Amino acid sequence: MKLKLDENLSHAAAEVFRQAGHEVETVASEKLSGASDEDVLKACQHEQRALVTLDLDFSNPLRFEPASHAGIAVLRLPSKPSHEDLLAVCRSLVRALEREALGGKLWSVERGRIREYQPPESQAGENA
Repeated sequence: MKLKLDENLSHAAAEVFRQAGHEVETVASEKLSGASDEDVLKACQHEQRALVTLDLDFSNPLRFEPASHAGIAVLRLPSKPSHEDLLAVCRSLVRALEREALGGKLWSVERGRIREYQPPESQAGENA
Protein backbone atom coordinates (compact mmCIF):
# COMPACT_ATOMS: atom_id res chain seq x y z
CA MET A 1 0.00 0.00 0.00
CA LYS A 2 1.10 3.56 -0.66
CA LEU A 3 1.43 5.49 2.61
CA LYS A 4 2.42 9.01 3.61
CA LEU A 5 3.65 9.41 7.17
CA ASP A 6 2.94 12.71 8.83
CA GLU A 7 5.76 14.83 10.20
CA ASN A 8 5.06 13.63 13.75
CA LEU A 9 6.29 10.09 13.00
CA SER A 10 9.88 8.87 13.25
CA HIS A 11 12.16 7.27 10.68
CA ALA A 12 11.91 4.05 12.72
CA ALA A 13 8.13 4.12 12.25
CA ALA A 14 8.61 4.50 8.50
CA GLU A 15 10.91 1.47 8.55
CA VAL A 16 8.21 -0.67 10.19
CA PHE A 17 5.97 0.00 7.19
CA ARG A 18 8.75 -0.37 4.60
CA GLN A 19 9.83 -3.71 6.05
CA ALA A 20 6.23 -4.88 5.70
CA GLY A 21 6.37 -4.07 1.98
CA HIS A 22 4.54 -0.75 1.92
CA GLU A 23 5.64 2.16 -0.27
CA VAL A 24 6.32 4.99 2.19
CA GLU A 25 6.87 8.71 1.71
CA THR A 26 6.98 11.22 4.52
CA VAL A 27 5.66 14.72 4.89
CA ALA A 28 9.20 15.85 5.77
CA SER A 29 10.85 14.23 2.73
CA GLU A 30 8.34 15.97 0.47
CA LYS A 31 9.00 19.33 2.15
CA LEU A 32 5.46 19.59 3.51
CA SER A 33 6.53 20.08 7.15
CA GLY A 34 4.43 22.86 8.63
CA ALA A 35 1.85 22.61 5.83
CA SER A 36 -1.83 22.82 6.74
CA ASP A 37 -3.75 19.61 7.35
CA GLU A 38 -5.73 20.32 4.20
CA ASP A 39 -2.55 20.62 2.11
CA VAL A 40 -1.14 17.39 3.53
CA LEU A 41 -4.35 15.55 2.70
CA LYS A 42 -4.46 17.09 -0.80
CA ALA A 43 -0.94 15.76 -1.40
CA CYS A 44 -2.09 12.33 -0.22
CA GLN A 45 -5.08 12.46 -2.57
CA HIS A 46 -2.92 13.55 -5.50
CA GLU A 47 -0.45 10.69 -4.86
CA GLN A 48 -3.20 8.19 -3.93
CA ARG A 49 -1.55 7.57 -0.56
CA ALA A 50 -3.18 6.82 2.77
CA LEU A 51 -2.13 9.13 5.58
CA VAL A 52 -0.67 7.75 8.82
CA THR A 53 -0.56 10.35 11.59
CA LEU A 54 -0.63 11.09 15.29
CA ASP A 55 -2.57 14.31 14.63
CA LEU A 56 -6.03 13.89 16.18
CA ASP A 57 -7.42 16.65 13.93
CA PHE A 58 -7.52 14.05 11.14
CA SER A 59 -9.91 11.90 13.19
CA ASN A 60 -12.78 14.32 12.50
CA PRO A 61 -14.81 12.77 9.64
CA LEU A 62 -16.83 15.98 9.26
CA ARG A 63 -13.64 17.87 8.39
CA PHE A 64 -11.93 15.08 6.42
CA GLU A 65 -14.53 12.83 4.82
CA PRO A 66 -13.11 9.27 4.75
CA ALA A 67 -14.66 8.28 1.41
CA SER A 68 -12.89 11.11 -0.42
CA HIS A 69 -9.31 9.83 -0.07
CA ALA A 70 -7.06 6.78 0.12
CA GLY A 71 -7.60 6.47 3.86
CA ILE A 72 -6.45 7.93 7.16
CA ALA A 73 -4.97 5.98 10.05
CA VAL A 74 -4.76 8.02 13.25
CA LEU A 75 -2.35 6.38 15.67
CA ARG A 76 -3.41 6.63 19.32
CA LEU A 77 -0.74 6.35 22.00
CA PRO A 78 -0.94 6.11 25.80
CA SER A 79 -0.71 9.36 27.78
CA LYS A 80 3.01 8.91 28.47
CA PRO A 81 4.18 7.03 25.37
CA SER A 82 7.56 5.48 24.78
CA HIS A 83 9.13 4.99 21.38
CA GLU A 84 8.28 1.29 21.72
CA ASP A 85 4.61 2.23 22.19
CA LEU A 86 4.75 4.07 18.86
CA LEU A 87 6.37 1.12 17.09
CA ALA A 88 3.84 -1.30 18.61
CA VAL A 89 0.95 0.79 17.28
CA CYS A 90 2.63 0.89 13.86
CA ARG A 91 2.89 -2.90 13.93
CA SER A 92 -0.84 -3.11 14.82
CA LEU A 93 -1.56 -1.07 11.71
CA VAL A 94 0.69 -3.28 9.59
CA ARG A 95 -1.21 -6.38 10.75
CA ALA A 96 -4.55 -4.73 9.97
CA LEU A 97 -3.36 -3.75 6.48
CA GLU A 98 -2.55 -7.41 5.82
CA ARG A 99 -6.25 -8.23 6.30
CA GLU A 100 -8.04 -5.18 4.95
CA ALA A 101 -7.50 -2.15 2.71
CA LEU A 102 -7.59 1.31 4.27
CA GLY A 103 -8.88 3.10 1.16
CA GLY A 104 -11.77 5.46 1.87
CA LYS A 105 -11.73 4.65 5.59
CA LEU A 106 -10.81 6.34 8.84
CA TRP A 107 -9.10 4.09 11.36
CA SER A 108 -8.17 4.86 14.93
CA VAL A 109 -5.22 2.59 15.71
CA GLU A 110 -4.19 1.55 19.20
CA ARG A 111 -1.84 -1.16 20.35
CA GLY A 112 -3.58 -4.39 19.27
CA ARG A 113 -6.84 -2.67 18.33
CA ILE A 114 -8.33 -0.87 15.32
CA ARG A 115 -11.56 1.10 15.41
CA GLU A 116 -13.09 2.11 12.09
CA TYR A 117 -15.32 5.14 11.73
CA GLN A 118 -18.73 4.05 10.50
CA PRO A 119 -20.82 6.85 8.97
CA PRO A 120 -24.44 7.00 10.09
CA GLU A 121 -26.79 4.95 7.93
CA SER A 122 -28.51 6.92 5.23
CA GLN A 123 -31.96 8.00 6.33
CA ALA A 124 -33.16 8.57 2.75
CA GLY A 125 -34.79 5.15 2.29
CA GLU A 126 -36.47 5.03 5.71
CA ASN A 127 -39.28 7.44 4.84
CA ALA A 128 -40.13 5.88 1.48
